[in-house]
Amino acid sequence: MKVRFWGTRGSLASPGPYTARFGGNTSCVEVRADDGSVIVLDAGTGISRLDRELPEDMTRIDILLTHLHMDHIQGLGFFAPLRREDFDVHMWGPPSTAFDLSTHLGRYLSPPLFPIHLREFACHLTLHEIADCQFEIGPFHVSANLVCHPGPTLGYRIEADGASVAYLPDHELGFGAVAIDGDPRWISGFDLMLDVDLLIHDAQYTVSEKMRRRGWGHSTPQEAVRIATRAGASRVALFHHSPDHDDSEIDLMVDEARRAAPDGLEVFAAAEGQVIEFGRL
Repeated sequence: MKVRFWGTRGSLASPGPYTARFGGNTSCVEVRADDGSVIVLDAGTGISRLDRELPEDMTRIDILLTHLHMDHIQGLGFFAPLRREDFDVHMWGPPSTAFDLSTHLGRYLSPPLFPIHLREFACHLTLHEIADCQFEIGPFHVSANLVCHPGPTLGYRIEADGASVAYLPDHELGFGAVAIDGDPRWISGFDLMLDVDLLIHDAQYTVSEKMRRRGWGHSTPQEAVRIATRAGASRVALFHHSPDHDDSEIDLMVDEARRAAPDGLEVFAAAEGQVIEFGRL
């Protein structure tokens, strides 16, 4: 299995040298199995870079949306497979008590925000509303659970080829009465992270920023390290970088997180274009 980061920001960052290493596109991660099957995690602006790398003979792709905030769906209208008649596109996302997934997505993919309606794309589109469940997509075993973030939000665990990846890009740890060090049965998303090979986790705020923004739905690098340690993860990729943080500031946040990490836990900041490969076990 291989993981590639196509967008790592929580909101669009201005292009230029200040984002040269970590990038300025919003959330999008590709997970590719050994047989070439692909799952896409979120459809931020980074997804427009991903479609150029898809095999020419591919005719199905699955997009797992964590939630419907703009930074996680903003690239959908520019994703080439949606415009192909020979493509099956499956989109998976959280339910809502107000509107179904089609209605929510259609609010963005329609005038005046977008020139055409969702229903006008040429592909064969199938929408799946999911909550706390497990399912199979080709060689992938997927687990989805609702996690702590404003609005219905999912975290995912993907398993294939003897490797596992957990993806919680928007996730507030230590919010309310449930502390990170509390009973793991009550820690948001904990089962998704348990003994995972790679944890991709929200690390948008510095400690001082988090103090001013409790309830906004995000975590610090130190919190990401603490939960990765508790869950027994092998590696943690700090993700959902703030558009206010340049490369040097992210470097400092990584250094602080590494000082808080125990021996044996690999800590790094996800960067656009970065590839993580897992060998067969």
